Amino acid sequence: MRFLERERTTLAKLLPDLDPALREIPLMELERSGSPGIKLFRDSGGPGLLVPESHQGRGATALDALRVQRAIGSRSPSLAVGTTMHHFSMATLVGLGALGDGMEWMLIEGVAASNRVIASGFAEGRSGTGILEPTMTARVTEDGVRINGVKRPCSLARSMDVLTASVLVPREDGQGEELAVALVPAESEGLTVSGFWSSTFLAGAESEQVTLTDVLVPPELLLRTTAPAGQRLDELQTAGLIWFQVLMTGSYLGAASALVERVLLNDRIPEHERVRLFVETEATMATAEGVARRVDAGDLGESALAQALYVRYGVQDALARIVPRAVELLGGLNFMTSDEVGHLAASANGLSLHPPSRSRMTGPFSDYLADQPLAIA
Repeated sequence: MRFLERERTTLAKLLPDLDPALREIPLMELERSGSPGIKLFRDSGGPGLLVPESHQGRGATALDALRVQRAIGSRSPSLAVGTTMHHFSMATLVGLGALGDGMEWMLIEGVAASNRVIASGFAEGRSGTGILEPTMTARVTEDGVRINGVKRPCSLARSMDVLTASVLVPREDGQGEELAVALVPAESEGLTVSGFWSSTFLAGAESEQVTLTDVLVPPELLLRTTAPAGQRLDELQTAGLIWFQVLMTGSYLGAASALVERVLLNDRIPEHERVRLFVETEATMATAEGVARRVDAGDLGESALAQALYVRYGVQDALARIVPRAVELLGGLNFMTSDEVGHLAASANGLSLHPPSRSRMTGPFSDYLADQPLAIA
């Protein structure tokens, strides 16, 4: 069937072992706490998806990554949502690599070569902040930096090899402070993981609480941005937010697509209903692909972020139509005899819960339409 053909072909090209492995495991096993999905992602080379081939990665474009996340989401929404946070961190580190002195690329290559999973301690969940604005406190010592703080929810918390965290540290020239990104090994003394996510939906994403208590980060694992927050850093944060919207949109489109696929494979459902659902789903994906193509063209400015946001909100509206219609067409028997339909329907609604929420962006979008700079509320 042609539905999801491009997405699964892209996944097979970049991570050839992942989709066959996911198909062998029942959906609800992939969605439970303790799911094998993250290990399969790691074993397939998934952590290096966005790392350039020249640095031992898979070299995926933004369009590739969008399609990969949709394909994975159609097999396991939890895995797609959880790994989006890894890719979000990697996209930010790759951006830092372009600003740094080369040490960043050594660390990025290490992640890709050894398939290390990165959890995000960035501020993507805080209103009115850039993604690199500190969420944790840092104290400089002779041995490195001591970090304290809490991140919750933190996806991939129980499977992560490294946690990324933004901190403020004194500049090496003594002129004030600068932002830095700390890479905190999961086995670090003082790093603990505790329960936070109580819902059964998306439980496989391992979104728990991570607490850092006087955790020592050595100097070689501290990536300095070399300057206070300024124009170039603002560009990096804008790019990170665009990547976040694109990847998360693809992940939830995947969850909805799993329902649509079940409809399209059911010959008892009238042909016109199947085609109508197919058309709206693919039209929705096309809008997200437009943003991804803009990223691949190197257009990562304010207008691209605005487009990424309003496309994401448009996708939310489309999913609010597509998902209930798919459930209705599949019928009560499918809903009553399996948890899968209900689980996919609930999971697909999660896109609206990620920051920045549409309600908080109403004022900023109104100002943006009146030729003011775009603010993230």
